[in-house]
Amino acid sequence: MKHSIGAAAALLAGTAMTAPFPASVAHADVLVDNVEGVTPDGRGGVEHFEGFLISPDGHVLQVFHKGEKRPKKVDYQVDGKGRVVMPGLIDAHAHVMGTGFAKMTLDLSTVRTLDEALSRVAAWAAAHPDAPWILGSGWNQADWFKSGGGLDRMPTAAELDEVTGGKPAWLTRVDGHAGWANSAALSAAGITAATADPAGGQILRVGGSKAPAGVFVDAATRLVEAKLPRVRPEDRDTALGEAQLAFLASGVTTVADMGSTIEDWQTFRRAADTGALRVRVVSYAAGIDAMTLIGGPGPTPWLYDDRLKMNGVKLYLDGALGSRGAWLKAPYADDAKAKGLPQMNQTQLGNLMSRAAMDNFQVAVHAIGDEANATVLDSIEELSATYKGDRRWRIEHAQIVDPADIPRFGRNGVIASMQPQHEASDRLMAEARLGTARLAGAYAWKSISAAGATLAFGSDTPVEPAHPFEGLAVAITRQGADGQPAGGWQPQETLTREAALAAYTTGAAYSLFAESRLGRIAKGYRADFLFVDNDPMTATPEQLRATRVLETWIGGKLAWSAAQDGGKAGVRREKGAR
Repeated sequence: MKHSIGAAAALLAGTAMTAPFPASVAHADVLVDNVEGVTPDGRGGVEHFEGFLISPDGHVLQVFHKGEKRPKKVDYQVDGKGRVVMPGLIDAHAHVMGTGFAKMTLDLSTVRTLDEALSRVAAWAAAHPDAPWILGSGWNQADWFKSGGGLDRMPTAAELDEVTGGKPAWLTRVDGHAGWANSAALSAAGITAATADPAGGQILRVGGSKAPAGVFVDAATRLVEAKLPRVRPEDRDTALGEAQLAFLASGVTTVADMGSTIEDWQTFRRAADTGALRVRVVSYAAGIDAMTLIGGPGPTPWLYDDRLKMNGVKLYLDGALGSRGAWLKAPYADDAKAKGLPQMNQTQLGNLMSRAAMDNFQVAVHAIGDEANATVLDSIEELSATYKGDRRWRIEHAQIVDPADIPRFGRNGVIASMQPQHEASDRLMAEARLGTARLAGAYAWKSISAAGATLAFGSDTPVEPAHPFEGLAVAITRQGADGQPAGGWQPQETLTREAALAAYTTGAAYSLFAESRLGRIAKGYRADFLFVDNDPMTATPEQLRATRVLETWIGGKLAWSAAQDGGKAGVRREKGAR
């Protein structure tokens, strides 16, 4: 997932929420009591409790179960009033800055027809006459087809020209693996019929000609993105503030940033320097060059009181299913000429993985298609013979896996970093792209877990909203918000509530090498927790989706409150297939 933005709005007024007790109490013990507590127990089950004590430095000192005595003297006490408390949730795969930028530019994620998309573009252009470019994201032609709004084809520059008034426009597809340009943007980027497709990318053409049609897939997107307006540091600061509000309102207290640039890292550092970095961010650099710029000789330690850490590197092996960039073993069912767009071969991938592993950086590889997943597994098996120890190789997405390859996920400590919301959004599109005979290994959470891999769940925001309670509902039902399909899609892959919650807490923490400090409410762990209005272990799927985060606490301090926010940061939105 990639996002770009030009000049944007003024700095966000601030993301810190007022503490519920005097500042002096920040250096005191705090007893949180009278709660209905639920937390993973670290053994595959859940534990219930009634209160817990927090140390001055933001760790859990003691957890109290029914009938256990509380300390006679504490510096401060929080009455939970019988509300449900659970650990802060971890988004194991997100794009922090992309999430913020998506909120600052044109949002096409909810449009359901091409005409509606064009109308939104026209309205945005009229409302921002001084913007040098029209920038946005979230469009999804598969949704337009699914909703009866047109053919399942990509839009064109000519269609965009009708509403952009000659101003260059660049609109990123929902998956971040394709972009839609108008003629002015093509001209600004110097793209003509003579422009060749770059390695790992495709310029869609008009009919049987070589004229660019307006959509660029995977590596080809860089041809236009190189010409976009330069992003100002203050715009990045604004984007981070917007993203943090979204995470906090959704109950996400730790996020893995997949594809951090040096500019992103410096944005995180600026926020942390001023105390404005509220969520915990674990960074995976955007390629080897960014890895060495940020980490130098190796991963960073935890910084800023466990708020920021750089763990490793994010590599791309293929594209996305919706834009037919995912690398498949056999041709697409709806395009016999296409098998996807591999970004490199196995030798190149192995060389990059080896370069990171030799300096103990954790390796995370984007792989969506079955050929891509098999190739990453091949590389892991080869490299594991050289690089011993606890490597925790990560495969990001693992959406389409050949059933014959699933057992290989149980070898060499592989982590399957997956996103339940993708299954609910993608299922109809996946059927069209693959055909029903090739769906046995699609979004196969239970099978991959049963093979021995650790599941780490996330959202891939802004591809999907960072709504972990929606993800929990999907994981236990294999259904969308509309309750479809009846009985669930590929229902053999549904997870238990305990397994789904673990994937957003202890499993996700393990994927970050943070299992001894994050993911549970237990002695010695960071006091990251939520007050919510539903018990995730007993709520119906509908109630889970509607779960309201009341308060988000990080390190024993209130970081966000629905009462103070007014619900503005927590507005939900539905997304479509990728």
